[in-house]
Amino acid sequence: MMTIAEAQREIRFRFSGGFHGQAVSGLLWLASACLATWSTRPAAVAVLVIGGFFIFPITEFLVRTVGSRLTLSRDNSLPQLGMQVAFVLPFSMPLLLPVWKVRPTWFYPAMMILLGAHYLPFVFLYGMPMFAVLAALLIGGGMVIAMYAAASFSLGAWYTAAVLVTFAVVGRATVRREHTLRGRTMRTTKY
Repeated sequence: MMTIAEAQREIRFRFSGGFHGQAVSGLLWLASACLATWSTRPAAVAVLVIGGFFIFPITEFLVRTVGSRLTLSRDNSLPQLGMQVAFVLPFSMPLLLPVWKVRPTWFYPAMMILLGAHYLPFVFLYGMPMFAVLAALLIGGGMVIAMYAAASFSLGAWYTAAVLVTFAVVGRATVRREHTLRGRTMRTTKY
């Protein structure tokens, strides 16, 4: 029987601390921010919403091709939680329709809040408190931008892209450090 800590470690190592998913998401937000700044609002929103449905498949492709070759144990029940978490964001996105109709400049802040809430279960899924910080930065950033900087349509997209790419790097570095320390511990305990 696999412990929760072992299951979380497998998830962390397999998905490199969320690196691939957050990098893909961050690049998508960056593309949307570029369109929001230099093109049209509808194009920026369409890229983020439509592209969002491809984050998981692209992430899984990257994990399988350039990421960890680690496969999850059959005893690991956390992939079911991961699948449920994956559906939270698309199922909550209909809330964005009235936001877009009433005040389009709140689209990105509202999406940031939904995305931040989506990241909260990752704290348990990965066993990494950094996801609580990521969620707080997205939720708090969304609220601050909506209340004090809503005149800038693209600010939330730029902010979110930067935060996601930063946390992708932090997650990957954290897992690499853990893997290195774990390898040293295993070598020293064998002798």
